Amino acid sequence: MLSIIIPALDEAANLERLLPDLSARCPGAEIIVVDGGSADRTAEVVRRCSGARYLTSARGRARQMNAGARVARGDIVLFLHADTVLPPGAPAAVARALADAGVAGGRFDVRFDNERPLFRVIAWFMNTRSRASGICTGDQAIFVRRADFEAVGGYPDIPLMEDIELSRRLKRRGNLRALRLRVTTSARKWEREGPLRTIGLMWALRFLHFCGVAPSRLHRWYY
Repeated sequence: MLSIIIPALDEAANLERLLPDLSARCPGAEIIVVDGGSADRTAEVVRRCSGARYLTSARGRARQMNAGARVARGDIVLFLHADTVLPPGAPAAVARALADAGVAGGRFDVRFDNERPLFRVIAWFMNTRSRASGICTGDQAIFVRRADFEAVGGYPDIPLMEDIELSRRLKRRGNLRALRLRVTTSARKWEREGPLRTIGLMWALRFLHFCGVAPSRLHRWYY
């Protein structure tokens, strides 16, 4: 069984589009939305969707995803951002990847919902870097065998770079499969703050994280 966990904070508009799409594309999957304290209609939107379960937790993407994983019933867990859409055939692709006992988890390739050439180039670099490094990022819809997720202690309780740290832990359990199927994620942050500035910020934060700067400090700089 596949459990899809969606951390949310004021994501009502995105969830109104995402949840019906998930119900259609992932029949039989368990859908859990974990709200970190939204002030909008997030709770109302989720409760209107008969196939989705609504939970609340302390704010913080890692905390919210761990809270969802604790109550999930599936033996495969997929973590999906509220502004990201899975491609057709995603559940079958995940099942095929994890049919290999040497694979602990993986992720999808990513593309943006903005078709400008610059965003296509950025997506290509993100996918190529991820494939070369074996590091999965949240925008790429990370999936993992539940037993392996629990064995590494889930996401570390840090406010930023939790996806990178989870990838590092999982690589000690098995291979991480980079699927060619592409999720479509929102370009809203890149559009709002500028693509070049965002690229520079992302690379700077990754470098500082590698150098040992505390995730709490990186989180303040990011937001």
